[in-house]
Amino acid sequence: MTTAFVSQAQAAKAVCPQLRRADRATKDAALRAMAEQVRTDSATILTANETDVSRGRTAGMSQAMLDRLTLTPQRVEAMACGLEDLARLADPVGEVVRGWTTPQGVHIEQVRVPIGVIGIIYEARPNVTTDAAGICLKSGNVALLRGSSSALDSNRAIVAALRAGLTRAGMPADLVSLVEGGHEVTGEMMQARGLVDLLIPRGGKGLIQRVVTGSAVPVIETGLGNCHLVIDADADLDMALRIARNAKVQRPSVCNAIETVLIHADIAPQAIAALTDQMVADGVTLHGDPRAVALDNRIVPATAEEYEAEYLSLDLAVKVVDNLDEAIAHIAQYGTGHSETIVTNSVVAAQEFTAMVDAAAVLVNASSRFVDGGQFGFGAEIGISTQKMHARGPMGLPEMTTTSYRVVGTGQIRS
Repeated sequence: MTTAFVSQAQAAKAVCPQLRRADRATKDAALRAMAEQVRTDSATILTANETDVSRGRTAGMSQAMLDRLTLTPQRVEAMACGLEDLARLADPVGEVVRGWTTPQGVHIEQVRVPIGVIGIIYEARPNVTTDAAGICLKSGNVALLRGSSSALDSNRAIVAALRAGLTRAGMPADLVSLVEGGHEVTGEMMQARGLVDLLIPRGGKGLIQRVVTGSAVPVIETGLGNCHLVIDADADLDMALRIARNAKVQRPSVCNAIETVLIHADIAPQAIAALTDQMVADGVTLHGDPRAVALDNRIVPATAEEYEAEYLSLDLAVKVVDNLDEAIAHIAQYGTGHSETIVTNSVVAAQEFTAMVDAAAVLVNASSRFVDGGQFGFGAEIGISTQKMHARGPMGLPEMTTTSYRVVGTGQIRS
């Protein structure tokens, strides 16, 4: 490992004890100072972001990626508000998960404690910088932030503001650091077991797979969002159309947007016509199986690979299914375990869907866009985990802790 990264990681490890001792009031004051500094430096942050966006556009970056990269005054204000929201949330550190007294009179409590140094590796979303730093700080963890080179200027400006805010609050600036360098630095983070306690990758399939398969440091996988919407035979069609529009059109480049609609054959003729009318009006291109294409010639034929795709754009796959079992089987084959939705008036169908679909979030008659830490009331989220250990779904403050057992006796010994 390079001397620069080792020094940075060692500095992060060295400030862990000070943060571990900090009470809620101290951490909340630091979060508010960080938010204030982000507002103070907003012009600098936006100017830096313009440089990144211009460079990305020149390099041919896709519109979906440019959307993720772009900051506006409103987005910068939302970043500051996110830090303040975290200051209003309960501190998970020290929370007693459960407690009991043994027959010998020994009292045992399982208590939430910080993880330590958390490395977050992410692509072109500079707002992740404040979210990750804030959640790490509030949960008692030190943040090593490895952002995309495409957002380097933005991240430098944001991290400078965060570190200045920490200093003003009397906390070590090294509680938040930006890890810079080429691709080899990501590899160094992955091998820094003992210095880095946890890695969280956020980004495309290639990044996530590289970290998951090659890391010596424990990883929480934030998977891709190939999300489905099932329109059941008993669905309220108006409701289904509202949900489909929100879940696809509102912000197509995010991981909780739907990518495929599965429509029950019994309702397909009217559902396909109405869905196509609506989506075409919104500029969405529909890609369908032969049965869907036969029902509306505005739908272009889909390839098998498209059902595996995370479009992240105004494109939507459509497929007609004969029954709910076929829809569930399709999701099992192509889904990424993120968020899956059914629209139905059938209690039996809803129960079957929620019982049999294996995903971090399973929704009934609600948009997949709700699968978000802020919408769940968690405050800013650090990502949406699609794995089953150690956390699953939107990861807020409690998910960024581990637990320790506190065992208190009065001199008991084991017989």
